[in-house]
Amino acid sequence: MVHSCPQCEMAETPSFGRGVAVLTPKGKGSFKLDVSALEELLLADKVKNKPVVVVSVVGIFRKGKSFLLNFFIRYLRSRCQSDWLNEPNTVHDGFVWRGGSERETQGILLWNEVFLVVTPQGKEVAVVLMDTQGTFDRKSTTTESAKIFSLSALLSSVLIYNISQNIGEDDLQHLQLFCDYGCLVKKDVIGAPFQKLLFLVRDWSYPYEFEYGEKGGKQLLTKALQTSDEQEEQLRKLREDIRSSFEEIACFLLPYPGSQVATGPEYKGLLGEIDSSFLKHMEQLMLTVLHPRNLQPKRVKSVPVTCAQLCTYFQVYAEAFKSGEIPDAKTMREATGAANNLSALTDALNFYVHEMNQFCSGTRSQDEANLSVTHRMLRDAAVQKFYSVPKLGGKDLEETYKERMLA
Repeated sequence: MVHSCPQCEMAETPSFGRGVAVLTPKGKGSFKLDVSALEELLLADKVKNKPVVVVSVVGIFRKGKSFLLNFFIRYLRSRCQSDWLNEPNTVHDGFVWRGGSERETQGILLWNEVFLVVTPQGKEVAVVLMDTQGTFDRKSTTTESAKIFSLSALLSSVLIYNISQNIGEDDLQHLQLFCDYGCLVKKDVIGAPFQKLLFLVRDWSYPYEFEYGEKGGKQLLTKALQTSDEQEEQLRKLREDIRSSFEEIACFLLPYPGSQVATGPEYKGLLGEIDSSFLKHMEQLMLTVLHPRNLQPKRVKSVPVTCAQLCTYFQVYAEAFKSGEIPDAKTMREATGAANNLSALTDALNFYVHEMNQFCSGTRSQDEANLSVTHRMLRDAAVQKFYSVPKLGGKDLEETYKERMLA
């Protein structure tokens, strides 16, 4: 399903969307990828060639990740308008969530509406929302949690780390542990391997120290990640590793949503039952993450990734992580290089097929000499298009995929 935001071509608006499980745990740290579901979402004609913005939420289980993502859905469905919270008696629907002590989300889910948004530069981007299985529940191993977290970090342009009450030392240690697996590709990447990390602190109880919102979050983040000569080497390295893993790190502080939401077993999602202070700052969070001027497409080697290319990356990364074991550095670098080259190959072949179809539909299509000349010209252009894409994995791998394209 495709949903358009302001200044975009309007598509039919679905009355109800759903989360689609694209990666499902199969036990003992292994996963199954639903390729058909992934392709149905990311290879739709209206989005497949659009730069993709992937917003993912990760964190400990039962801390409101799905509840948070449903605000994102509501904001994007409103076409990013300022009055998106003006109907207090409407149900807050979206990803399935509930109160209680047992997990709801398993594996990785994508919302089945891709939202098209026009940036201030006039570029149309596709926004994909990703929900993830909570870490450290009673049914998941550390390996399984690490894989989910790492895949989210590798695939997202904005990774929201959903934590409760404060940024604790354990939160930083978990982040370092999980990012270590994703950082296995770092040797082939210039700069940080991941894009933006947003610490989202829920139920912040000390607004008299640091105020709610982005400003207070920045102050808290500075305090949490500061290093000094007096710190133990391990604590200093932990903070340096986190800083070097992301191009940008930010923090946002949210107040308590109210007892009806947090502890009321009968709460069904009515906006009018959520505390006004929470809704006020949720509006600010939407502007920070999803306002058109702040949208960041997913990039690989500084090149924006399209929905179709994201589909390729998803499959290759999932293949590397699907077994019960954590992939080693060589496996992850090879997987990333393969995905990168396969994506470039697919784009080049699609270019050739499209241009050749255009030629063959013309009046000169019966001219065999013209057909041969055009074939050679488009083949050379496709090769140049393939070479023009910055790639991971080295020259030998690039040549292997070029020969595969020409075979």
